[in-house]
Amino acid sequence: MAAPDKKAFALRLDPALYAALARLANADLRSVNAEIEFLLREALRARGVREAQAENEQDGEN
Repeated sequence: MAAPDKKAFALRLDPALYAALARLANADLRSVNAEIEFLLREALRARGVREAQAENEQDGEN
């Protein structure tokens, strides 16, 4: 079950992509969900986007 402070949403993935994520998560000793969060944060940092900045931009999209 998702933590109360986390946004839950459905995500459709190609089975091959999910399998690759599952292998990576297993190698990193993480759940697939935690691996996706890690990779998304890594991608945001690479693009120079701070999480607080992304959160403020999202407020108008609910």
